[in-house]
Amino acid sequence: MATLKIKQIKSKIGAPIDQKRTLEALGLRKISQVVEREDTPSLRGMIRKVHHLVTVVE
Repeated sequence: MATLKIKQIKSKIGAPIDQKRTLEALGLRKISQVVEREDTPSLRGMIRKVHHLVTVVE
């Protein structure tokens, strides 16, 4: 399967608790941290939920 690199670009301070937990589930803890995950529909949904805090690096 294809993989996606996800980078946190904004702080989670001030974000609702469900968005904070979504970032933790993605494996992101710090700004500028990059994680690589398999591209699945559930991962796409998680990214959509916090799209204003993360970016997908190609």
